[in-house]
Amino acid sequence: MIFVTVGTQLPFPRLLDAMNALAPELTEPVVAQTCAAREADNAAWPALEARSHMPPDLFDARFSEARLIVAHAGIGTILSARRWGKSLVLLPRRHALGEHRNDHQIATARQVEVLEGVHVAWQVSDLPGLILGTDLQVSSQRESAEHDRLVARLRQFILS
Repeated sequence: MIFVTVGTQLPFPRLLDAMNALAPELTEPVVAQTCAAREADNAAWPALEARSHMPPDLFDARFSEARLIVAHAGIGTILSARRWGKSLVLLPRRHALGEHRNDHQIATARQVEVLEGVHVAWQVSDLPGLILGTDLQVSSQRESAEHDRLVARLRQFILS
């Protein structure tokens, strides 16, 4: 199962539209947390098993059951994917498209794309190649080389 989450603050129709279009090509169900204003709004995505909001226990269950997580570039989702050891495909929200108040999700995606198991779709057209690909690594809690260098610099600073 693929689990799509857009976070709890704002809907993200660009991601949901793309996943709705891709879902018929997939061999597994696509479950989506949509943040739609009303449950009836989910009719816009008939190829998805869409729910506006999920209680935390159901959200956690879907997250842990999923083979792949597809999401906005929210830090909570990124941390959850690392905690659960899930492959993660991010599509950052864009300010220019009215999807957020600034481009912090693009900045976040640039920082985390170096992490094992995090794959960034910079455009909607990148999603099929990533999702249908067979080489998606799973996320891990292993630290990056950048993290190790930062810790070493901080340690040197503190000890000097």
